[in-house]
Amino acid sequence: MVTRPARGDLVAGVSVALVLVPQALAYATIAGLDPVHGLYAAAAAPLAAALLGSSPYIQTGPTAATSLLTLGALSTVAEPNSVRLALLAAVLAIIVGIVRVGLGLAGAGPIAYLMSQPVVVSFTSASALLIIGTQVPSILGVESEERNPLVGAISVLADPTTWSFVDLTLGIGAMALMLGGRRLWSLFPGALVAVVFAVVWSRLTGYDGAIVGDVVLDLRTPAGFSFADVTMLLVPGVVIALIGFAEPASIARRYAAMDRKQWDPNREFVGQGLANLAAGLVGGFPVGGSFSRTALNRLSGARTRWSGAVTGLTVIALLPFATLLAPLPSSVLAGLVIGAVVSLVDVRAPLLYWGWSRPQFFVGIVTVFSTMALAPRVDRGVLLGVAAALAVHLWRELRVGVPSRLEDDTLHVHPSGVLYFGSAPAVERTINALLAEHPEVRRLVLHLDSVGRLDLTGALMLRDVLEDFEAAGREFQICGARAHAARLLTRVLGIPLAADDAKGDSP
Repeated sequence: MVTRPARGDLVAGVSVALVLVPQALAYATIAGLDPVHGLYAAAAAPLAAALLGSSPYIQTGPTAATSLLTLGALSTVAEPNSVRLALLAAVLAIIVGIVRVGLGLAGAGPIAYLMSQPVVVSFTSASALLIIGTQVPSILGVESEERNPLVGAISVLADPTTWSFVDLTLGIGAMALMLGGRRLWSLFPGALVAVVFAVVWSRLTGYDGAIVGDVVLDLRTPAGFSFADVTMLLVPGVVIALIGFAEPASIARRYAAMDRKQWDPNREFVGQGLANLAAGLVGGFPVGGSFSRTALNRLSGARTRWSGAVTGLTVIALLPFATLLAPLPSSVLAGLVIGAVVSLVDVRAPLLYWGWSRPQFFVGIVTVFSTMALAPRVDRGVLLGVAAALAVHLWRELRVGVPSRLEDDTLHVHPSGVLYFGSAPAVERTINALLAEHPEVRRLVLHLDSVGRLDLTGALMLRDVLEDFEAAGREFQICGARAHAARLLTRVLGIPLAADDAKGDSP
């Protein structure tokens, strides 16, 4: 059922488009592409996402995170601003689209919840710092050859004699208009005003610094990629499809909670997949949901997915005028990028994690430093963060407490935690040690009410312990097994156990 457009969708869609155009130019440069490829993605992605997305507010298109992930995936296989890089970026977007559509159709939407909050927050902060690092040379009017953006930024900042104070003034001015304008009026198009002013100023003064240059529209996707290129991009494509979905998923969840409405992660996967397919087919690069543009969209009155379609159509209408952007100073784009991502650097969260959970603080630190150290391969950094989160989870699951108490000749054992293949050997050793320590015990009572989950290996371990105990002419009892544990133990032990009151005295 197609939702009818609301009145605010038109105003919101146009407002977002006016912000999206300069952002798209800037984000394309982060990805190592000619700025025009940002416009291609900005035109196609919102239109495609509007067809089937779940959230009425999400504005899809080029984002800082997906641009950085694209750079990381392609920087080692193609030269920046080359035809080959543009081709591979388009192929990468198509792969991301296919993966996301496939996951959505397969009902794998809940995978959006699998990345822990410390990983997402830490990766976002690290990515924002790296993006700022990529723009520091441009805002200072200096070129850097360093592969790691932070190393390049530090080397440039260390030599003020190379700075262009004209470019620095332009970049800071663009940031001031973008950030300061919002304080005056939430709908103030600061980025657009900065771009228009800079273009006019550049033409009037004959500015001779780095500029965007000719914006030549050519919607034909370059041909000539091989099967080897596709296989090479499969792993990065899957990584970007999963990692990049964290952003639109968190946006959709936030606004669904605010509106007290449901959102469908499977539909959102498909919608974001279609957006990437469309972006790739017109020569763009991987796209995602934008926090800032989505907030502007909702604030401007958007109420349905039609606002995204209006945004895409508005960008298409502006494409013929893209050539007017040729004299735009690169330092202005750099200032706009820095202004857009600086709020994503969250220094408060790590301090909170330190107080709340030291292991999760460790996960965040691993994510931040691995992402920054491995730049531009930021995908590897976030994978290390995910691995650290899984390692912490497994470490905790291995720690099954086995408190006990002795009453006359009865030993009561209260295992607590997850009793699975990883923790079963330790629990078995503990129980056997308790029995060896108390040879007078004639009866063993296992209280399983604190066991959160029991797998087959854990059940087999209990069977072995109880069979050995029973073979010595002693009795056992199982109490408080939860439903799933009672069913499994009934099958493994061959005796009936009732959930929550599962007793199994040996005959």
